[in-house]
Amino acid sequence: MTKANNIKTRFLGNSDYTSVWNKMKNFTYSRDDETDDELWVTEHFPIYTLGNKVKSVRINKSSNIPLLRVDRGGDITYHAPGQIMIYALINIRRMGMSVSKLIYILEDAVISLMKKFDVKASRKKGAPGVYVKGEKIASIGLRITRGSSYHGLSLNYDVDLKPFSDIDICGYQDLKATSLKSLKIRVNKKIVTETLVTLINQKITSFQI
Repeated sequence: MTKANNIKTRFLGNSDYTSVWNKMKNFTYSRDDETDDELWVTEHFPIYTLGNKVKSVRINKSSNIPLLRVDRGGDITYHAPGQIMIYALINIRRMGMSVSKLIYILEDAVISLMKKFDVKASRKKGAPGVYVKGEKIASIGLRITRGSSYHGLSLNYDVDLKPFSDIDICGYQDLKATSLKSLKIRVNKKIVTETLVTLINQKITSFQI
């Protein structure tokens, strides 16, 4: 097992999804075993994204929100300002880490974050992500290429939840979304973001087989 190199964090501000997606792919395909891992933090303009193995999807036909098929795992989800996106560009092969372990770490970071706010969050077997009282607060979808991950997690901070009701979130009928705002967690977004980044960083760099 090899310890992770330093994990760099890049704060991208509000961004176009396709632009960041292309940059993630370029980073992953050009990296080598000496390249430091990175976390990219951003918020996207409104868009639905659809995992690459999904054949059909329910979406409100009156919606004017664009839909984009991408190369991550998972089903359909929604991104918009007020949702904290953290992309994990991690060389898991270098660390001897499985993709399931990386998903577990990302989930665990969100669960630990929510615990700091006295909110009990949990996983669901076979349905990656984090849930509070059965409602989804964080989604996770990854792509592994050349031993490295890209894509990552989304955490609902104060995003408009209405567009989630126009889809079957992550392919599950009747699944509802929630957010820190809906849970009445009044903590500055910058603090939430920085705390979550720190938790992810700590859990990845302390990974042991």
